[in-house]
Amino acid sequence: MDLEQLKKRFRLKGDYHTHTVYSRMWFYLHGKGRVIDNVRAAAEKGLTELGITDHGPWDFYGLDIKRIPEMRRDIAQAVKEFPLVSVFLGVEADIVDSPNGLDVSPEDFGRFDYVNAGYHYVPHSCMIRNWLSFHIPFPKAAKEKLRRRNTDRIVKALTHNNIRILTHPGDKAFIDEHEVARVCAETGTLVEINVRHRHPDAEDLKIYASYDNLFVISSDAHKPENVGRYLKCLELALEAGITPDRIVNIVDQ
Repeated sequence: MDLEQLKKRFRLKGDYHTHTVYSRMWFYLHGKGRVIDNVRAAAEKGLTELGITDHGPWDFYGLDIKRIPEMRRDIAQAVKEFPLVSVFLGVEADIVDSPNGLDVSPEDFGRFDYVNAGYHYVPHSCMIRNWLSFHIPFPKAAKEKLRRRNTDRIVKALTHNNIRILTHPGDKAFIDEHEVARVCAETGTLVEINVRHRHPDAEDLKIYASYDNLFVISSDAHKPENVGRYLKCLELALEAGITPDRIVNIVDQ
């Protein structure tokens, strides 16, 4: 089935991983659009649900927890203008060395409608070693030790928190996909198929699909025009043997 056929048969009902100008570092805007820009884009593409999930507070361009009331006001204003889109305030927390394994504390969980989590190049996450491991040859023993440590961090984050979506697993850190897939299944955490990143790829997804996992396609949009992108990832999922009924935000038209 080619992309046009996929588009005619299946649609994306919700995009639960998008970024806005609240993902910023001083004057650098990591996310390029305002909340209302993302909501408008979702409405124009026929989505009925949208998540605003800016980066966790330890990220170089993470959100400021103090600005959550402002974000809530922006969402309320956007919903007034686009009432057919249900908009949720989430966060893409960073998986780090902390008591609960995230840069969002248990006390702050209640500030959000849901919490996604993933690896990024941030402090307290083996940032430099993980970046180097993708760009230079690493001794086998050192790479395996790093892979073990990365995997342990993810397992801790998944088992100590109620995480909705594990974002782009394997993209910023080498991990044991079998172990992560097993724990995602045990905890009911959705495995993300990410439009923006190379991993998980088809071979990775075959591993996750071999366990009792459900999946979600995310645009990971950093610009409003990219909100709601999904076709390439749907094609990737089918290539990996994942049927659309296992992807929670895909609807058969």
